[in-house]
Amino acid sequence: MSDESIVLTEAEWEVMEFLWENPGAIGRAICERMSAKKGWSRSTTLTLLTRLEKKGAVSSGNGSIKAYSPLISRADASLRETKNLLDRFYNGSLGVMVSAFTKKQKLSREEIDEMYALLRELEEKNND
Repeated sequence: MSDESIVLTEAEWEVMEFLWENPGAIGRAICERMSAKKGWSRSTTLTLLTRLEKKGAVSSGNGSIKAYSPLISRADASLRETKNLLDRFYNGSLGVMVSAFTKKQKLSREEIDEMYALLRELEEKNND
């Protein structure tokens, strides 16, 4: 499965968050963390790790004690999820999404300034 086609479930995302913060974590540490944070059993966490490995999102090495490391970056996974969100709910239009959010939620002056700066940067790139 190519990196571009890896889609993470909400539960898989939880495991990946831990692995992005703790690359090379052993299975026991991951199970303990997921038990404390989510109340998951050891078998639930191990099942998720197996699924993530089959998807190509993590590797576990070849040793007798499995140490799991992410094969996809958080930035790439976030970008893919954002694109899926845009495609699914906003017909692929970032403008429609921003419009929908700003109608329901007031933006701070700082957020507005950040959006203007981003738009100016994108405009400069498009003019090059």
